[in-house]
This record gives sequence, C-alpha cells and structure tokens, in this order.
Amino acid sequence: MDAVMNTGYVYAAIAVIIGAALLIKLIRRKMRTRRREANPRKITMRDIDRMTDGSEFEQYLFRLVHELGYPEVYKTTGSRDFGADLVFTDSMGRRVVVQAKRYGANHPVGLSAVQEVYTSMRYYEAERSLVLTSGRYTEACRILAGVNGVLLLDRDDLSDLMDCFKAKRWDEACAILEQEPEHRTANWSAKRR
Repeated sequence: MDAVMNTGYVYAAIAVIIGAALLIKLIRRKMRTRRREANPRKITMRDIDRMTDGSEFEQYLFRLVHELGYPEVYKTTGSRDFGADLVFTDSMGRRVVVQAKRYGANHPVGLSAVQEVYTSMRYYEAERSLVLTSGRYTEACRILAGVNGVLLLDRDDLSDLMDCFKAKRWDEACAILEQEPEHRTANWSAKRR
C-alpha cells in the first residue's frame, strides 16, 4: 500500500512540475508577444529592459510616436539608417531625427550616438535631433549634445513619456519629445606648443 501511495505522490509531483513549466512557458510567450507587438499601451519599462535587441525598442518608439498623433512618422531601415532610427514631424512642423538606444543602467550611451544623430540631420533634412535611451549618458555625451543642440532623453524621461501616454496626457508626452535641448558653450581652446 505504501508503494502505491508513494507512486501517487511521485505522479502528482511530476504533474505539478509539468504544469508549472507549461505555465512559465505560456507567460514567457505572452511577454515576448507583447514586446513583439510593441503596443505602447501595454509595454512597461520592465518589458523594455527585457528586449533582446535595439530593433524591438525602435519598433516600440515608432508605435508610441505614431500613436501620439504626429502626422508623419517613419522608421528607417536597419542597415542604412544613416544615424537615425526614426524620423517624425513635430507639432511645429519641424522634422526630427531620433537615435534610439536600449541600454542598461550599467552601460551609458556615449559620444557616438550624438555624432550619428547629429550628422543624420542633413541626410533627412531635419531641423532637430534627439537621442532617447532606456539608460543614461556619459558626461562627454552630454557636453557634445549641449554644444550641438541635440536633445538627450534618458531613462527617467522615457518613463515620464510612457506614464503620460498611458494616462492620456498626450500634450505632456509631446512636450517631452519637443522640449528644448540643454545648451552648452564650447570651451575648447588650442594649445600652443
């Protein structure tokens, strides 16, 4: 009788383990689907942190900017984006180029993001440029952006943007994307030998 009872417990334990594994698999699939769809109403910062590559983040931002009601929003092609991932026309009729960087907090965005998006302005005939990251920026990046008039939006700004969008405060969300960049003056000087 004990052998039959022990066998029953073993089968029950196996069934629980299989059920838990299936549930975990279903939850992971649902999360991947949500990230793949890039629905701005459903995506959380946690979803962004779990995105496997930058293209998912770019797709999310494309959907977000589009759903904010901007009249012209374009996602550039991956290998020939010329330094911009998105291009949109803001509420003042200015074309804006966006460099999207899905980075972790331990890997700050450096100078190349500002260099790429700033140089893409001529190709896309844009008047403004911005870098939007899920992480932070190096101080050198902030200085170069300030000198060149590139708007930097970091993790906190992205979180605010997402919150405003989900709360249907679209004017506030647009104001985040359209704010003036921090301006800095260049303090470089030639050193004589």
